[in-house]
Amino acid sequence: MVWLCEYCGCQQVAVVSELTVEHDTLRNLGHDLATAANEGDLAAARSLAASMRAVLGPHTEVEERGLFPALAADFSEQLDCLVDEHRSIDAALADLVSDAPPALWRHQTRLALAHLFDHILKEQDGVFPAALSTLTPADWDRVNAVRERAHRVARVLPVAS
Repeated sequence: MVWLCEYCGCQQVAVVSELTVEHDTLRNLGHDLATAANEGDLAAARSLAASMRAVLGPHTEVEERGLFPALAADFSEQLDCLVDEHRSIDAALADLVSDAPPALWRHQTRLALAHLFDHILKEQDGVFPAALSTLTPADWDRVNAVRERAHRVARVLPVAS
């Protein structure tokens, strides 16, 4: 399922469009992960969490090393919260794919997914439109350079589980 918005025009910027497609991928994997958690299917949940982490690695790098620094002068407090959410969501997914998933993995997974879905809305309804109205062409060039580097490295490195 594709969840693109079109109200502000930020989807016309290639890197924002790509980040949004990754959000869509994460939502779809997240819905499948929620189903696995509800069914108690740990094997499926672990595989889905690993797939989500493979998307989140370069995605988070682009946001934290490219997009967020360009917006930090005006939105540092909000961006710090988003970075903390990145860490929390990744930690929950990492716990799930670890050799010893937590006993309460189903509950923790559902909670992490709720945070992820809310987090995506904050970025798409707040960060992306703010970036469209704030970033200069040079800022976008830096964000694109981070994106190219992050995805080049992600293709070279094996997926961590």
